[in-house]
Amino acid sequence: MSHPNNQTIAAPQTIVVTGDRTTGPLHLGHFAGSLQTRLQLQNRHEQFILLADTQALADHQGDYSKVRQSVIDVALDYLAVGIDPKKSTILIQSMVPELAELSFYMMNLVSVARLERNPTVKSELRGKGYEGQEREVAAGFLTYPVSQAADITALRGTLIPVGADQLPMIEQTNEIVRRFNRMVGDNILHECQALLSNTTRLPGIDGKSKMSRAAGNHLSLSASSDEISAAVHKMYTDANHLTVGSPGQVEGNVVFSFLDAFDSDVAKVAELKAQYQHGGLGDSVIKARLNDVLQALIAPIRERRAQFAQDPDAVLSMLLCGSAKARQTAVLTLHKVKTAMGMYYF
Repeated sequence: MSHPNNQTIAAPQTIVVTGDRTTGPLHLGHFAGSLQTRLQLQNRHEQFILLADTQALADHQGDYSKVRQSVIDVALDYLAVGIDPKKSTILIQSMVPELAELSFYMMNLVSVARLERNPTVKSELRGKGYEGQEREVAAGFLTYPVSQAADITALRGTLIPVGADQLPMIEQTNEIVRRFNRMVGDNILHECQALLSNTTRLPGIDGKSKMSRAAGNHLSLSASSDEISAAVHKMYTDANHLTVGSPGQVEGNVVFSFLDAFDSDVAKVAELKAQYQHGGLGDSVIKARLNDVLQALIAPIRERRAQFAQDPDAVLSMLLCGSAKARQTAVLTLHKVKTAMGMYYF
C-alpha cells in the first residue's frame, strides 16, 4: 500500500485496544478477566479487538492450520458472548501488515535483556517448560511484548483492558513510546493506561494456578452441561473441611472464587461464606450452587456460538471488514512514525 498524504490523526478521548493470541477457544478465565469488560466498553468507547494470529505462531511453530482454526474459534467466542462488530472493530493481526512493520522499528528501541526481564514473558516461559533453557525459545515469542506495543500504538490505544499478569506488558509499551518520542523530539505516539477487571486472576479448576489451556485446568465457554458438572465436581474447596459441621476456609477455596466471579447474588454468596466459615454447610451445597450459576451462564453462550458457527463465511466477512477498518488507522499512525524517522525517500 502506498503511503497516504500527510494527515493529522485525530484520536478520540479514549480508544480501547485489546485482544487475544489465537491459541485455541476461550475459557471462563478470559470471560472474567477481559470479555465482560469489553462488553461494557463497546457501548462507551471506540474499541479494537485483535485476533493475534501472528503472535500465536510462536506458540504453534509450524502448525499453521491450528492458528487458522483458532482465529475462527476465538471470533466465534467473541460473537457468542455478545461482542458486537457494529460497536467493536474485530481484526486479524496478520491482515494489518503495518503492525508488523511498526513492530520491526520498535525492536530497535528495546534490548534483549529488557525483554528477558519482562515478568510476563518469564512467567509464560516457565509455563511452557522453557525455564533454564530460555535460549531455545522462538525469537518471536521473546519479542511479543514489542509486537503488542506496536498493536496498541498503531491503533492509537489509550485504555487497555488486561489481567494483572499483563501489567508489565503495558509498562514496557509505555517505555517504548517514551523512548521513541524522545528520539524523534515529538509526541508522535500515545502512552496508554491499563484497566483491570474486578476478577484479575481466576484460578483453574485444580486450584494450583490461574486458569489456562496450557495447564489443562480450564473450562471453555462452549463447554457442555456434563463438562461443566464434571469440572465443578473436581474443584478444590478446603482440605480441612472434613465434615459438614466443621468450619471451612473461604480464602483459596476455588468454588467461592468462582462464585465471587460469576454469581450475581452477592448477598447470597456472602451468606454462604459466613455459614461455611462458621460450620454447618457442606461442599456439595456450594458446588451445587456454582453448577447452577455456570450452567445458566454458559448455556446461552454455547447455543449462540453454535448458531454463528453455521455460517463461517459470514464470520470471515466480518473479520475482513474489521481488519480493513483497523488498517486505515494503522496506516496513518505508521505514516506519522516514518515521517518522524525520516524514512520516506521519494
